[in-house]
Amino acid sequence: MTRTVRGPLHRLAARCQALVGASWFNLASFAVVIVNAVALGLETYGVVVAIVGSALRAVEYVCLTLFVLELLVRLGAHAPTFGGFFRDRWNVFDLLIVAAPLLPGVRENVTLLRLLRLARIVRAFRLFPSLRVILVGIRRSLPGLASFLLVTALLLYGYAMLGWMLFGTAYPEEYGSVGQAMLTLFLLLSLDGITDTLQAGREVTGWAVLYYVSYMVAACYLLTNLLVGLVLTALQEAHQDEQVAAQRGDRPTGGHAEEEPSVREQLARVQAIIADLERRLPEQELIGTAAGRVEAAPAASAADAVDAGSAAEVGTLVLPKPPVQRRSRTRGRRRRR
Repeated sequence: MTRTVRGPLHRLAARCQALVGASWFNLASFAVVIVNAVALGLETYGVVVAIVGSALRAVEYVCLTLFVLELLVRLGAHAPTFGGFFRDRWNVFDLLIVAAPLLPGVRENVTLLRLLRLARIVRAFRLFPSLRVILVGIRRSLPGLASFLLVTALLLYGYAMLGWMLFGTAYPEEYGSVGQAMLTLFLLLSLDGITDTLQAGREVTGWAVLYYVSYMVAACYLLTNLLVGLVLTALQEAHQDEQVAAQRGDRPTGGHAEEEPSVREQLARVQAIIADLERRLPEQELIGTAAGRVEAAPAASAADAVDAGSAAEVGTLVLPKPPVQRRSRTRGRRRRR
């Protein structure tokens, strides 16, 4: 009875997996996202809404129907156990974006409904690996970005206090307070108008050159390169994770196949095996030496029957000489005779 029940589910899962893995499926999904985005953009023009407003609403319903069908196909690819569908965060995101406008409390809120419809454009990131790598890289760089923003805020605060002391009286609109000075220095991060600012500062004090030059080196160059390096590192890690996920996805797995362990788990297993071998190696050496000592006693009693060379190799395994060498020796003796 279980075969009759599980057989159709497995066939359905195989067909859905083949459909999801097809290149045209992702292209069609991306085309639907683009059509939905164009429809949202046309709704901002009052003249277009007055002329083809009903057509735009029809396009919206068609796009929503296609989104639901896509989710159903992706859900069927995880049959008969649908837990894998919800373990994928992209599937959960798509489900929330598509199902939220259908809720009764959301449909009446026009602003929230438009935001949710606009969020469907983000679904384009899950269709192409390159876009997905960028989004994952940005997410990975957020913890480091928080530290970067803290360092930037401290640097701007320090230079803002110095700017307030140097130029607060001459330029109260730019350096009249710490907040205004920080805003001015933040706008100078792009180096836009830095020449005029430096010239205006030199008219007030001679320390303006040292102030602005040190600020450009510390803030504009060092912090900018630090931010670029942080983002590039996160993008490289995301690209490596995407390659590992793609390699795992290419391996054929059954319907009830267990999830493969991660790289850290595999390394931990290898280290445990190596440690176990290192622990057993001294025990085997002790057993080998003890066995050699036990065999040394009967070998010593038989030392009179063998020559002195063989008596020195007690406890070792002596292999018999091959018959070819014996024949050569016998032939040599006959020739000597």
